[in-house]
Amino acid sequence: MNDLRLEVSIDDQQLRLYRGTELEREYPVSTSAKGVGFTEGSYRTPTGRFVIAQKVGEGEPVGTIFKARKVVGHWQPGEAPGQDLVLTRILRLSGLQPESANTFDRFIYFHGTNQEEKLGTPASCGCIRLSNADIIDLHDRVEPGAVVEILPPTRKRGKLIFFDCDSTLSSIEGIDELGRARGPEVFQMVEHLTHQAMNGEVPIGEVFGRRMEIIQPDRATAEVVAQLYLDTMVPGVPEVISRLKSEGWTPVILSGGFAPLIQPLADALGIEYVEAVPLHFHADGSYAGYGESYPTTRNGGKPEVIREWKRAIHPEAVVMVGDGVSDLEAKPEVDLFIGFGGVAARKAVQEGAGAWITSMSAFSTIKLPGTASSPA
Repeated sequence: MNDLRLEVSIDDQQLRLYRGTELEREYPVSTSAKGVGFTEGSYRTPTGRFVIAQKVGEGEPVGTIFKARKVVGHWQPGEAPGQDLVLTRILRLSGLQPESANTFDRFIYFHGTNQEEKLGTPASCGCIRLSNADIIDLHDRVEPGAVVEILPPTRKRGKLIFFDCDSTLSSIEGIDELGRARGPEVFQMVEHLTHQAMNGEVPIGEVFGRRMEIIQPDRATAEVVAQLYLDTMVPGVPEVISRLKSEGWTPVILSGGFAPLIQPLADALGIEYVEAVPLHFHADGSYAGYGESYPTTRNGGKPEVIREWKRAIHPEAVVMVGDGVSDLEAKPEVDLFIGFGGVAARKAVQEGAGAWITSMSAFSTIKLPGTASSPA
């Protein structure tokens, strides 16, 4: 068994099992839909050298559902189509290099899947999925200690377009609306701080914490504002998102707003990925803080997130759309920065943008990088 080694190709979406130098078996797999990366909570597949640290599921029937490596049920074909189930067998990985040292604690596995139709394409939440028949075969062939190499991608894949949310996809500033719920005086203070930050007059990191100390929103208020995002969607946004997706673009909401407030809007638009600030509540719904270290709470955070995405999937083209100075900061990281002035027209953004629009209906007039024509 010691002469067996596993090699995963992110580019090919294949797992190859070698005995010495001879290829013994090859399996189609799905690695992360978000590409590669090492950060906990990133839902990305790590790369480099690993060992199989643990085997789980010996003798269990095909379709056994595991949670925290414990049997919790049995899956039948056609059930739970939208869920990422861990099925049949688990091979748990442990990293052998400094950047992948957290792999064991990230719970990165080889495992069977209820989404076998997606094998051969990146589709997982970070683990490496196999068909249920293949994971049994692999489980029976290898033992703990077997070496695994996950090869980083070398080919370009897909096109990314990042959208700011507040005053871009929706006409509100969510933080201002949270402040409004606390009364007119609080709203005026928060709104003033927001404008200063969006105009580049005050660092975002300085403003962010001050606003949250003032507001301290509870869950009920957050839910009201989440509905406001839906109610104030900028006209033409659904059509733009739909056209972009049909042209092969992956839209990502990249916001200094709060993820749970923005998620319903993302769901309504069919946008799978939201990069926004976590917001926490106690069991009784009272405010419990926010993700203070999240990149978009500070200046330079949006380009940082974009760089991480670029490293993760090697996109063919990258575009950013937004209304604020924090969005404009991303210009060096993208092929095209589109300034949006349909809600708030900021002079610095208009002057710095590679393209400028004041309505989403004008989006179709822009020649996007990596396309032969506009998304219309």
